[in-house]
Amino acid sequence: MSETAEPVEADDTPAATPLTEPAGGVPPVIDTIEALEAMASEFAAASGPIAADAERASGFRYGQATYLAQFKRAGTSIALVDTAAVPDLSILNDAFGDAEWVFHAASQDLPGMHDLGLKPASVFDTELAARLLGWPKVGLAAVVERELGLALAKEHSAQDWSTRPLPHDWLVYAALDVEILLELRDAMHGHLVDANKLEWARQEFEAVRTAPPPPPRVDPWRRTSASHTVRDQRGLAVVRGLWEAREKEAQRRDMSPGRVLRDRAIVAAALAKPTSIEALVKVPEWHSRGTKRAAPRWYPAIDKALRLPENKLPSKRGPRGDGPPQPRTWKDKRPEAAARLNAARERIAALVEEHTMPAENLLQPDAMRRCCWEYRGGGEAEIRQFLASRNARQWQIDLTAPELVAAFEEAAAEAAAPDPEADTTDASESSD
Repeated sequence: MSETAEPVEADDTPAATPLTEPAGGVPPVIDTIEALEAMASEFAAASGPIAADAERASGFRYGQATYLAQFKRAGTSIALVDTAAVPDLSILNDAFGDAEWVFHAASQDLPGMHDLGLKPASVFDTELAARLLGWPKVGLAAVVERELGLALAKEHSAQDWSTRPLPHDWLVYAALDVEILLELRDAMHGHLVDANKLEWARQEFEAVRTAPPPPPRVDPWRRTSASHTVRDQRGLAVVRGLWEAREKEAQRRDMSPGRVLRDRAIVAAALAKPTSIEALVKVPEWHSRGTKRAAPRWYPAIDKALRLPENKLPSKRGPRGDGPPQPRTWKDKRPEAAARLNAARERIAALVEEHTMPAENLLQPDAMRRCCWEYRGGGEAEIRQFLASRNARQWQIDLTAPELVAAFEEAAAEAAAPDPEADTTDASESSD
């Protein structure tokens, strides 16, 4: 008897409605102080939260400067501000007052807003809300489609926003990013209330708003793509020398470093260690016309690295951080910490499943590892104090500290329990 295929159920999910134009159309770009002052007056006369977004040109320009800032408030038209023409937006602070600012991924846009002189009084982050709710996709387009049933095109997200004049379709894209943020904020707020996570979200939003700038990286040149394939110190010196030379040139030309000299060219030179310009341009990654033409500019950095004395070469392993060693080594170095970590992971995984959110949003993995490594037996009070010192929020501490205490006690009890195999051996020896 032949088998028949089971019918495939139709997908009843309605297709998302494409969002192609802002309801009020695309406004003129604000590129003068007079236009900015008029916008400030309009926003000051309105009320409610303010949708905010920013566009950068990080793949094209040096640094993370904002080239277009977008704002929307109930009762106002969308504002598109050319921040290259009007770089000081501080007059908007008074116009916005203590209103809540709504972002999607606030941590990406806030540094640029600060550079423009803007200081939000409070923040609502729709991406972070989606994470706390445990949604599998947290990009703006995915969240908008899931919640509002609208299809938001994202094809212009990686454009060179320093381009002037900005094309009309780019401005449409930029305007749409704030067109729906206020409606999205209200919907996400409702979900957070229903999930009893609104207070958690408030603490997270405030932590993002008040986060200090990250400290400078130690040896940032070590982040060069594929530099891990360079295993000798002399080669690493070449990577460092070319990276530093590229950084200066990129800053001088206001250009993304990767467009000045590709990482793969840096690594190839470090592996080949050419002793002349002629040898350098024979390296395959240096065959392109632009790279070959620029070889005389880059070769002095290579030559200097090849001539460095041994005591000036970078280490193979890089700078030692202040954190614990890799967990795979704990069993030999501090077995009691390894046992605590294993028990803690199980407890935290159960919390993640119970509260439906990514583990890193429940508790930063680095904070958990450090706590397991450095714990000295002070119980819940010590754990709470430690987590607070690692910038854990109060809701995170309240959820995880009791579980970590229980995990550490389990690990200690297991370590103190007598070994059944040892008891069996002793008994057999005594019977003989």
